[in-house]
Amino acid sequence: MTTTTNTGPRTRTAASRLLVTGYGVCAYLIFLAVFLYAIGWVERLVVPRNIDQGPRAPAGIAIVIDLALLSLFAVQHSVMARPWFKRRWTRIVPEPAERSTYVLLASVALALVMWQWRPLPHPIWDIDSSPLRTLLFAISLAGFGLVLVSTFAINHFDLFGLRQVIRNQRGQPPAANAFRIPLLYRSVRHPLYLGFLVAFWVAPTMSVGHLLFAAVTTAYILVAIRFEEHDLIATFGERYRSYRTRVPMIVPWKWFSRR
Repeated sequence: MTTTTNTGPRTRTAASRLLVTGYGVCAYLIFLAVFLYAIGWVERLVVPRNIDQGPRAPAGIAIVIDLALLSLFAVQHSVMARPWFKRRWTRIVPEPAERSTYVLLASVALALVMWQWRPLPHPIWDIDSSPLRTLLFAISLAGFGLVLVSTFAINHFDLFGLRQVIRNQRGQPPAANAFRIPLLYRSVRHPLYLGFLVAFWVAPTMSVGHLLFAAVTTAYILVAIRFEEHDLIATFGERYRSYRTRVPMIVPWKWFSRR
């Protein structure tokens, strides 16, 4: 009787841990698929529909729909990242799965943007020169590369929820927050956001719709940085304040001034 009683809870605990791990892995794979599709969508590469293709609507209606889609993504992305929301959200979602849930819902929101986007394909500029067009295209792709490298610099698998579910699977407690300044982060505080800005703005073809997307996401990034840094100061205090006074936010102008 003792063995049966003790085995039951252990089995349920092991099963629940395995379920959370599977959920985290699925959320990560969905994110990866959506992120790769988004690169093709912005860059007009490979994917069946890009930022200048899709269901058409009159310009005014298209702008309203596109702004609503981007606003939905921004609200989800910002609100769910705030500590006060996490504290309440983890009363519903198991704490090890909190980050995976955030990643999953962010991926769904981004997929919705690309699915329901109303294109405004009228060109603002379109570079015909092959060498310059190739150069701009390469720089834009390098922006996405900077995004990816930045995630690994700070811990890619923690950022996208895998580390949390794996530690839970092993019965380990959540990892403590640690203040580190990896190489990229010594030149600019937010290289990940810088990568997105480069990817969105350095475009060989800039349509009205692409400009709308780039402008709104830039505004969102600037607002998101304020919220993010407020949370970082609350977590790390004077260490982050000191870091903020030494390192530029987005543009690594101190790096160029040393050249």
